[in-house]
Amino acid sequence: MSAYHDLEDWLSWMDDISSKDYVIIDNFLREELYLEMKSFLLGKLPNFKEAGIGAHSDNQIDGKIRGDFTYWLDRKRDAQLEMYWNLLDETLHIFNRYCYLSLSGYEFHLAHYPSGGHYDKHLDQFESRNNRMISMIIYLNDDWKHGDGGELEIFEKDGSSFLVEPLAARCVLFKSAQVPHAVLKAQKSRFSLTGWLLHQPSSVGKLFV
Repeated sequence: MSAYHDLEDWLSWMDDISSKDYVIIDNFLREELYLEMKSFLLGKLPNFKEAGIGAHSDNQIDGKIRGDFTYWLDRKRDAQLEMYWNLLDETLHIFNRYCYLSLSGYEFHLAHYPSGGHYDKHLDQFESRNNRMISMIIYLNDDWKHGDGGELEIFEKDGSSFLVEPLAARCVLFKSAQVPHAVLKAQKSRFSLTGWLLHQPSSVGKLFV
């Protein structure tokens, strides 16, 4: 099976995440896969559920902190997304081969921030479950323009921050335990694929955030 991305590109991206803790990649999905994922997402919107905060039994809904809806992906149930699952396998392999992370699994959901939806500053890590190593966001927003909101705010180690526009097919990778971030209020529906590469497989316990 041929690789989805060239090794030269992967190595450049790995250098960025190693030095800066994050990397922003435009056109991460080619048109065929982008359209497939966007169509799948729109078809599943009736099945999305309001997202909460906290892990396991601590999970609770708090619209003041977080205002998105999610649909968790399952490789067996959603087997028609073969190209996407293969890309995740490739991503996992690259991190293990060139960053020596010993990743052994991942978990992903589709996310919908309706108008007014946001997510306050947070880390993608928990005291009760700390196996998230790399966060991965792929945006599925057609014709996003300035003023539509929903930008990802990434906070630097020096306390400064910058905004990442949620452009179609753009991917953001960052170290889950080291990069605080927030989602600014969306002014219209904002869609993404969001998930984590794990030190242990997701079977250690379903996480509803």
